[in-house]
Amino acid sequence: MDGDIFGELGNTSQVDSRVMQVFQKSLLQAQDILNQNRVLINEINQNHESKMPDNLSRNVGLIKELNSNIRRVVDLYADISSSFTKSQEASSEGDSSGTLKSDGKVNQKRIRSG
Repeated sequence: MDGDIFGELGNTSQVDSRVMQVFQKSLLQAQDILNQNRVLINEINQNHESKMPDNLSRNVGLIKELNSNIRRVVDLYADISSSFTKSQEASSEGDSSGTLKSDGKVNQKRIRSG
């Protein structure tokens, strides 16, 4: 999503805060798109009910836009899910002195005794 949102795991409150900001931003984007879809669906229904050739032709473009918006929402929710999974992995790995890179992989730091 936004690069490396986890950084060092030593400060989990910063991780949690950043993750929440990303979640909120993504959810607001998804809600905006869903609101646009509501308007599109209403217009598509009105055009369909009118049975006017120009309105029915316009529906082709509106339906394409609706489909594109749906794909965007699916992508946003997939990103949210991925970020949530990574944040859970980061918090469970926080006790093992690892760092989580933007690709979701943990770099373990070996603590030497002695």
